[in-house]
Amino acid sequence: MKKSLMAVAVATTLFTSTVTFADFDRVRWQVPMGFPSTLTALGDTMPAVSKMISDMSGGRVTLQTFEPGALIPALGVFENVSNGNIPAGYSWMGYEWGQLPVSALFGATPFGLESQEFLAWMYFHGGDELLKEAFAPHNVYPILCGTISPEAAGWFRQEMDSLDKFKGLKFRAAGVGGEIMAEFGMSVTLLPGGELYQALETGVLDGTEFSLPTVDEQLGFYQVAKHYYLPGWHQPSTNQFLYVNTGEWSKLNDQTKALIENACMAGNALALAKAEALQGAVLKTFEERGVQLHQYDEEILKAFQEATDKVMARRSETDPMFAKVYSSMKAFQKEHSTWKHLGYLPRDWGIEKD
Repeated sequence: MKKSLMAVAVATTLFTSTVTFADFDRVRWQVPMGFPSTLTALGDTMPAVSKMISDMSGGRVTLQTFEPGALIPALGVFENVSNGNIPAGYSWMGYEWGQLPVSALFGATPFGLESQEFLAWMYFHGGDELLKEAFAPHNVYPILCGTISPEAAGWFRQEMDSLDKFKGLKFRAAGVGGEIMAEFGMSVTLLPGGELYQALETGVLDGTEFSLPTVDEQLGFYQVAKHYYLPGWHQPSTNQFLYVNTGEWSKLNDQTKALIENACMAGNALALAKAEALQGAVLKTFEERGVQLHQYDEEILKAFQEATDKVMARRSETDPMFAKVYSSMKAFQKEHSTWKHLGYLPRDWGIEKD
């Protein structure tokens, strides 16, 4: 009996393996990225997901990643996928803010959902359905494929201890956060990550935000700006997506679609774990290099909150899809707030005060 069962098990395994690989479409996509693959948790997630997809499909499904600028401009993923110039691309959602304002809410919402909350909203409170609805008219099928911890609020040459100091400041910011900062008289511009060091060094910018401390370290900002502000009120989570042209997606069978979407779900866990694992050590090295770490005081955060409410209301009045998504996010945030407040230890619990 044991031999018979073992024979059946082996045969079933071989048959299942054969059928599994055979059921995947043969896919060869070029996937340009908005970030260099060298940027930890921000740019290296998609290459890891691509490897998962190739390994699990026995090489039948290949998503070959390309560095920014190799195929298309770094900030051109949405436009090129939408137009069908490329089958897919990978980027932070929100660089298409000018064409599709609601996208910025999925990339990062000021004073909005943190990473684990964003995942909960996306998968269990209708977020993913709203995402697909928003992008369908643009021939794009977006897949959440990498969420990371909060960004820092920014690097500055001077201490930002009053609201008056923001007026006239030349600052790099992306998405809806940039529009909110402009409410304080800041001159906000959007530049890709690779151009920011030189812009800070030469005075083209007075300050910048970009990403996690680990990523900011890789870009060298600590060498040209010594005041580092937290928390990342403008991006409590930072979310990357695999943008797929709708026509290309429709050609795939269900097994191949499931493979890609589930690999991206694994990519979310990988990116968030990596992001959380590394930030504490980097903040310590910043201090050793003469960087002053600051936390915005309550007065400044309240002012940013008030400006956020103003900008969100203005956008919602003129953009029904923006209003629909933002209302859904805020409803979940309110529902979840009691659990968030009571279910976890206070954030400063057990931390020694200086």
